[in-house]
Amino acid sequence: MKNQSRSQVEFVVLMAALMSIVALSIDAVLPALPEIGSFLNVGDTSDNPKVITFIFLGLGFGQLLFGPLSDSFGRKPIVYIGFIVFIIASVICVTTKSFEMMLFGRILQGIGLASPRTMCIAMVRDSYSGDYMAKILSFVVMIFILVPIIAPSLGQFLMQQYHWKSIFMFNLGFGVLVMLWFWLRQPETLKDKHRIKYRLAIFKTGTIAFFKIKPAVIYTILSGLITGSFMVYLSTSQRIFEQQYNMAEEFPLIFASIAVSVGLSTFLNSQLVVRFGMRRIVHTAMLSFVIIALVFVIMFSSGANPSIEVLIGFFALQFLTIGFIFGNLRALAMEPMGHIAGIGSALNGFISTVMAVPIADYIGKFVTDSVTPLFIGFLVCGLISLALFYSITSRVSRLLKRA
Repeated sequence: MKNQSRSQVEFVVLMAALMSIVALSIDAVLPALPEIGSFLNVGDTSDNPKVITFIFLGLGFGQLLFGPLSDSFGRKPIVYIGFIVFIIASVICVTTKSFEMMLFGRILQGIGLASPRTMCIAMVRDSYSGDYMAKILSFVVMIFILVPIIAPSLGQFLMQQYHWKSIFMFNLGFGVLVMLWFWLRQPETLKDKHRIKYRLAIFKTGTIAFFKIKPAVIYTILSGLITGSFMVYLSTSQRIFEQQYNMAEEFPLIFASIAVSVGLSTFLNSQLVVRFGMRRIVHTAMLSFVIIALVFVIMFSSGANPSIEVLIGFFALQFLTIGFIFGNLRALAMEPMGHIAGIGSALNGFISTVMAVPIADYIGKFVTDSVTPLFIGFLVCGLISLALFYSITSRVSRLLKRA
């Protein structure tokens, strides 16, 4: 029993480490956006956040590719292939002198990193189910959240001591260590009976099977809306704190303090989800998300910026609710897809990510000299999410009554 417990702990930490490569590649770069833009002669500084959002495009499309392949060839080989792509992409990002090639390298990085990100979710689904799966995912996310807490400070330190390119090299080195650990300690989780013989048609049949599972589709769309809200903050936070509030030096500390709220809520979720269930927690969190956004829209409808303390309070409260939403929505979407966990996880990640990028880009364009558009964006995304959640909840209730 003791060995089993230790094995489960190692599994959770290893899955979090796999996902952390993704977080490092995004969050550690945030403080370096002005430096990267200057080095690559970017004319419009509002284009700098594309270094962040374009990696999400790669993540979306990469998941769509690697998920179905993993249902045939297993999870581990696909992780290795993705990491090789990540190595090539990192070399492009470090050696290029063109902003366009940097964006290409970031998309390619996202494609490569989509493999460990997707396989992490699929391996958890291979090993667990139901509310307990949500609990394991919450533990994974809780550990994973520690990375955004330290990543901007790490990126700022590396940039100040060396060069912005050292951030990319550090991420690559960290990834190599995680891959060695994964290779030595993680067994294949895809059982032979669940392997699907590879053929091009699996992409078609898997996609058809996914879209027939209406709850999975709705929960995936919900993930896209909430992820879009989060990505708005991620892509504009550097501009908000450094340009609107003149707090460039304090930015990593502010970013870390806000990330703590997500870590706290994911920890609480891991303790509460088995007791209260995923749907009840998601419902409560979504209501809170909408109410908080509505209050701030009303308070700052004039466009005047709140004080830095009030703004940090807003983000902390919103991300506290998001911490209860993220893992549970992913678990709710994956719950009925055990037979197609690979392509199911891929489509879930692809749709939610590809939805989130244009949402973030569109709302982010309005966040120039005021954060009020960000409050409005959160509110609109929250209201649509809540309406969709009620639609799927009423559908489930009707099906239970018929049964």
